[in-house]
Amino acid sequence: MESVAKSPVMLYTEQTPNPEALKYVTNRLLYRGIADCKEKDLAAEWSPMANSLMELPYVKSIYFNNNYVTVTKEINYDWAEIMLKLKEFIKDFIENGGEVVKEGFAEFAEQQMTQNNASQFAGEDGEIAKKVKELIDTYVKPAVEMDGGNIEFKAFEKGRVFVTMQGSCSGCPSSTVTLKAGIEGMLKRMVPEVTEVVQEME
Repeated sequence: MESVAKSPVMLYTEQTPNPEALKYVTNRLLYRGIADCKEKDLAAEWSPMANSLMELPYVKSIYFNNNYVTVTKEINYDWAEIMLKLKEFIKDFIENGGEVVKEGFAEFAEQQMTQNNASQFAGEDGEIAKKVKELIDTYVKPAVEMDGGNIEFKAFEKGRVFVTMQGSCSGCPSSTVTLKAGIEGMLKRMVPEVTEVVQEME
């Protein structure tokens, strides 16, 4: 019986608006959905790949979304020194069949979200909160994902929309501009009750 040769792992990089983050896109599904590893503890528990990457002194955080991984580097390193090393590391990890994210992470993340979300859709602001979340999911998320990041609606309170930024958008200098000029402007136009969009730090 002939062994089926696996197609080689293809990998290329894409710039993101955040100078400290780079998107590594592959021809494989790394993880169906989103896994944001900002803390070493979370990576150690749930993502062998993120954990291995975060062992490297120049890696600050890791963000997975379907077929790409966004790597945010420590500020005192230059991409010119580490970009190829990271590319090789990621390619080897995938080719060797390394586990990207453990089974059960989606349920764990969902549980965290549910705990945070329980109160946000209650009361008279609940309907507005739902509308705002839908707008963010429909119009903002896809654009942000193109840049190797993510935005999550957190809450709506007294006219203020709270969101968190993930992946390349987390800590990105231009994400504040995107948030204020783009997202806040759109939400104010479409939902008159919105007065401000605030980024929450996770």
